[in-house]
Amino acid sequence: MRVIVTGAAGFVGRAVLARLREAHDVVATDLHLPAGVAGIAGDLAERGFAQRLLRHGCDAVLYLATVPGGAAEAAPERAWRVNVEAVRRLADAVVARAPGARFVFASSIAVFGDSEPAGVDDDTPLAPRLLYGAHKAITETWLATLSRRGALDAVALRLSGVVARPADDGGLKSAFMSNVFHAIAANRPFTLPVSPDATVWLTSAECAARNLAHGLRVTASLPESRAVTLPALRITMADLVTAIGRHTGHQPQIRYARDAALDAAFARLPQLATDAADALGFVHDGDLDSLVARALGDGS
Repeated sequence: MRVIVTGAAGFVGRAVLARLREAHDVVATDLHLPAGVAGIAGDLAERGFAQRLLRHGCDAVLYLATVPGGAAEAAPERAWRVNVEAVRRLADAVVARAPGARFVFASSIAVFGDSEPAGVDDDTPLAPRLLYGAHKAITETWLATLSRRGALDAVALRLSGVVARPADDGGLKSAFMSNVFHAIAANRPFTLPVSPDATVWLTSAECAARNLAHGLRVTASLPESRAVTLPALRITMADLVTAIGRHTGHQPQIRYARDAALDAAFARLPQLATDAADALGFVHDGDLDSLVARALGDGS
């Protein structure tokens, strides 16, 4: 299978490439590709680039390119161009060149907006507050429309927090979820902007890559929305800190200084039910210790 992977130089993109390379003919693309990664560098939002990317055809697309939360708020025009227009350009090019191809879109739990106290499940309505979440919701709807028209075979996979990203990676407001791994591993003090009982949904990059790759081949009946919220572990920050310390052998030097806005937006997540994803064969990391081991093993 010839698979185009966008955002291939990113944190999740690198994990996806590592998983796909042996089984597929992968065409990696990003603004800049690191040494040793074969592919086509360029701007997906630039006119004509999608056609160039598809000149040898494709069987599937795995779309990871994005301008994330904080960066999207700081540069809304650029974020719209990358998060919405670029996806549309590539999807339209795929429809023209390879109609009916599988198109896996990396969406986000940001589409839900503020936490629902009663929990989030497959029936929770979308109510994004961040521009990033709105962009993801708009694109989910567009790809579902193309699928209903028979132009694409799209699936949007909503990812939770993926850890452990490189320190201070990419303008993410939720960067503290990854930075705490780096601080404890380096045996240095760190201040968390949330409270010890804050709850987050997390997945390792390895598990995220596994689920994204599974999205390329899942054949069971997809929901009408063509969007699936992926399984994740719901974890308190205190338990996460303890598990990282246990894995690294370091005594965590953690101070909690709650930022009300960050805590409310990213660290009060309720119970998560992912029945549709479970039935389709998507998975989470299993348990907290396994997640921590994988997250630290990613070389982050």
